[in-house]
Amino acid sequence: MVSTKMRFWILISLVTISGFSQGMILPLLAIILEQNGVPSSVNGMHATGLYIGVLLASPFMEKPMQKFGFKPIIIVGGVLVFVSLALFPVWDALWFWFILRVTIGIGDNMLHFGTQTWITTTVIKETRGRSIALYGMFFGLGFALGPLMTRLLAIHEALPFLVSAVLSMLVWSLMLLVRNQWPQSDNTTTTMSTNSSFKRFIKTGKIAWVALLAPMAYGVLEATLHGIFPIYGLRIGHDVGTLSLIIPCFAAGSLISQLPLGMLSDRIGRRKVLLLVLSGGVVCFLLAAYLETSVVALFILFAFAGMFVGSLFSLGISYMTDLLPTDLLPAGNIMCGVAFSLGSIGGPYIGGLFLQWFPGVSFFYILVFLLLLITVAIIFKQEQKAVAQA
Repeated sequence: MVSTKMRFWILISLVTISGFSQGMILPLLAIILEQNGVPSSVNGMHATGLYIGVLLASPFMEKPMQKFGFKPIIIVGGVLVFVSLALFPVWDALWFWFILRVTIGIGDNMLHFGTQTWITTTVIKETRGRSIALYGMFFGLGFALGPLMTRLLAIHEALPFLVSAVLSMLVWSLMLLVRNQWPQSDNTTTTMSTNSSFKRFIKTGKIAWVALLAPMAYGVLEATLHGIFPIYGLRIGHDVGTLSLIIPCFAAGSLISQLPLGMLSDRIGRRKVLLLVLSGGVVCFLLAAYLETSVVALFILFAFAGMFVGSLFSLGISYMTDLLPTDLLPAGNIMCGVAFSLGSIGGPYIGGLFLQWFPGVSFFYILVFLLLLITVAIIFKQEQKAVAQA
């Protein structure tokens, strides 16, 4: 069996390939369905399948992990992902592809839950921040590389699915070298009643609702830019090859700024950094609306938008941690994940409806509106806090 250090990098490689498959599947299927004449609203709703799978799996992950350990959860999740990817070319049907999307969402959630819990519960305190940062960065790297697979559509429609399935299987097979471990049991958690858990979620929402908006917004941005922007990009005259290079710039930008923004938020406060990045995102998407026909401008603006709002998820979690007492942090982390999934589900569908109802209006305005709403909410929360203290 492999060493602890090697196990860590195997888990990181699984996270990378998971990000790669997610980053590929959203724009790839959006382009295929658009070229097949599927309405944008249906296309957007279809994209929610991945995140529906995430939500379906979430309530059922903890008990199997306590019973069977980390490794079986990760292995089953990996199998679901690469088998589903390989099945896409078998049958070209909307409902069949939707089921495969949901299955990939379930598998990816199992991979993330297993790897994230394994890493955070086994790394030493002195390197925990670095390890979690690497986890997020490599997922972002995979997500940034995924859209490049759309270029293989020019060769054959089945090729990107098959290549991704093979890559996923090769990385997944590395788990066979890792010895299984079990999470430490928490008696207080296992004896907690469902009613008590529900009350904690309500209390968490009342205290930290504003922090939950950031992960939700990131879910909307991630899913909409990957699942709806390709449709809009094709309609305003960009080709598939160009779009496959523009989209990863958002995730690439977030890789550059993630650690610096996190460190800056430790120094000057989460609220100030959130307002800074949201304002920067608004400016970037406003400029994109005016310069959307320029390929060079979109490359630059997507990268800068990623540098600003690409860290909303991690900043939101940090802000939530600042607002909540220690006993509510587990509920807060769960709710951040749920908020992200809800944003990822609602974003593509609303974006698809926007394209259908307002064909002459730039797609980027809906993103500007979203970021402005959250900016106002953060300012309102601060003023509300000041009034309460007075």
